[in-house]
Amino acid sequence: MTQITDAPVKTRAQITAKTLRTDPWWRNPAVVATLLTIWVTYATVHVFIGKWYYVPRYHYLTPFYSPCISGECVPGSSSLGHWFGSLPPIIPYAVVSLPFVLGFRLSCYYYRRAYYRAFWRAPAACAVREPHASYTGESRFPLILQNLHRYFFYMVILISILNTYDVVRAFTGPNGSFGFGLGTLIMLANVILLWCYSLSCHSCRHITAGRLNNFSKHPVRYWVWTKISWLNARHMQLAWTTLGTLMLTDLYIWLVAAGVFNDPRIFN
Repeated sequence: MTQITDAPVKTRAQITAKTLRTDPWWRNPAVVATLLTIWVTYATVHVFIGKWYYVPRYHYLTPFYSPCISGECVPGSSSLGHWFGSLPPIIPYAVVSLPFVLGFRLSCYYYRRAYYRAFWRAPAACAVREPHASYTGESRFPLILQNLHRYFFYMVILISILNTYDVVRAFTGPNGSFGFGLGTLIMLANVILLWCYSLSCHSCRHITAGRLNNFSKHPVRYWVWTKISWLNARHMQLAWTTLGTLMLTDLYIWLVAAGVFNDPRIFN
């Protein structure tokens, strides 16, 4: 007769090491943290500097100041007019758009993963222990505000339309007729990529046809969904590319407005 013994109590492995990974898992979050810090520092400096954001001769307006609604905006830069008088230095000229653009980027699914890992180490990488003792996800303030991402998306679409209008104005030469230069092409490329990034958003993909149960009954929405899905697969690349084109566009207009060099004209 076989004697039955009690099975040993199963417990989790007691591993004191932060991780057993031997590859350079720390490299990616370190690079992400460095690049995001450089970009945020640059953007913050120019957003609050209050000058060198518009080139009247060619109608170049940096996206960081669009729309420029302060009473202190230089003539010609306020496509929507002046909504306020003089603003305190702590308030940027594009106060009506920057909060929504910032909210859209911060609540973006990819950027969440990027800065959660890079700055909060939650976790820094797969199979790496995070330093936090508890986990509440995005169910408490302030992270519960991440659920506003879809509404930020709606506002960013309106802002993208405004940025497109800024590019249309940039196709005007010094004499008021059609013309364009290198700055115009840089602004155009930036806006196209910004549209691609915004439309590649997971919320946009869900809005187009994510709730449909039968694609065959909605062929147009299905076609749109397939195109958005193609962009969505490149959401991470577009997220980083648009950070680069935003900085390039702003820096180019900054240097031209400051008189560092003249804009090479291609036509008129």
